[in-house]
Amino acid sequence: MGKAELDFARKFVSIARMSHIGLICPELSGHLNPMTTLGRELQRRGHRVSVVARPDGRRKAEAAGLGFAPVGEREFPVGSMQATSAELGKLSGMKAIQFTAELLQRGAAAILQDAPEVIAREKIEALLVDQVASAGGTVGDQLGLPHVTVCNALAMNPDPHVPPGVLSWRFAPGLLGRARNAFGYALLRWLARPVVNEIDRHRARHKLPPLAGGLTANSSLAQIAQQPAFFDFPRKALPENFHYTAPWHDEGSADEIAFPWEKLDGRPLIYASMGTLQNRQDVIFQTIAAACAGLDAQLVISLGSRDQDAGALAATFAGTPIVVPFAPQLALLRRAALSITHAGLNTALESLSHGLPMVAIPITNDQPGVASRLEWLGVAEVVQPGKLTAARLRAAIEKVLRDSRYRENARRRQEEIRRMNGPALAADIAEQAFTTRREVLRRI
Repeated sequence: MGKAELDFARKFVSIARMSHIGLICPELSGHLNPMTTLGRELQRRGHRVSVVARPDGRRKAEAAGLGFAPVGEREFPVGSMQATSAELGKLSGMKAIQFTAELLQRGAAAILQDAPEVIAREKIEALLVDQVASAGGTVGDQLGLPHVTVCNALAMNPDPHVPPGVLSWRFAPGLLGRARNAFGYALLRWLARPVVNEIDRHRARHKLPPLAGGLTANSSLAQIAQQPAFFDFPRKALPENFHYTAPWHDEGSADEIAFPWEKLDGRPLIYASMGTLQNRQDVIFQTIAAACAGLDAQLVISLGSRDQDAGALAATFAGTPIVVPFAPQLALLRRAALSITHAGLNTALESLSHGLPMVAIPITNDQPGVASRLEWLGVAEVVQPGKLTAARLRAAIEKVLRDSRYRENARRRQEEIRRMNGPALAADIAEQAFTTRREVLRRI
């Protein structure tokens, strides 16, 4: 969406009445962080905004200054997601994807059971639904509420010309590439069957048609992704109501995190994080520390977990890295020369927003797809977990630091991101969809 379209949308939605908008997404930082940023933008415009989630979502919602409407309180008491995340953090590859599908099924069941009553009681009038929490769209259909699909993670829309985002396949145009991609999407549909069946049983009870597509259940009004258009392979099968925007980052919606700033010694900073899910494989952190030991750089490692002993782990690491349970990521990225990342979409886009090149170690879910796009853009080197060694990782780090093209490419993307206001553009599209209840088409 260009400037002309943005101006049109803002003029159009200036007459929109204020609404109570519900946000439905997994209770995970990688989804809650961008979703609450978008929620804050809508709140600034005068809307009332509430996160509809299991109890573990409350802390993040309240930290962002948003309302909270709980579902699944009996089945998912406070702390249950932390235990589940710890289990998921030990897995990788297809096992992690299957476990994630099981989690999504349980989340869908909680939404379908409790959300209709909660949403009606809270007088919520419209819904923003994460693409991987598509049960929320079914609740919207059941209640007759407008709902818009939000892609907080990498967009999952099937396209025969583009490999599925959960696979590390590179972009390969041509017949063989399309055949490979078709196999990948068939595999994903098979993995998604428990979630789809859970939702379709509920839809049948309420005389709603079954989900179409068997992989994602996207809104007929609008689909909004926080990934910019450049951060995707060339697609040919996107629906006309799909909108790329730009990263949804807002330090105001982030938790306040202490950090020992006095320990930074002025050397080039390498920031390493494996996110908040795939972070229980200590050997990866040990390999990162060993790869950076002896470099003329200072390493900061964020473990991404409150239940890990940073001091005890640091004692097992080579060199003298600064090791913390959590870190103020955006503030550190502003100072960094390089980020080592699991290739979660948020960290990747935050790094690009700071013109920062990367070394990616993708573990599972959409991380392989994010990593392949980073490599395609020329802003990162990718080291697959199955081939991870200290020597191989050190070679990748030195290559990215030495070759100025990585940083030049990252800074070029940084400028593109700066020219866009992702949260504002996404809010404009959502407001137009909610106000008109008509499909919002791309104007390109």
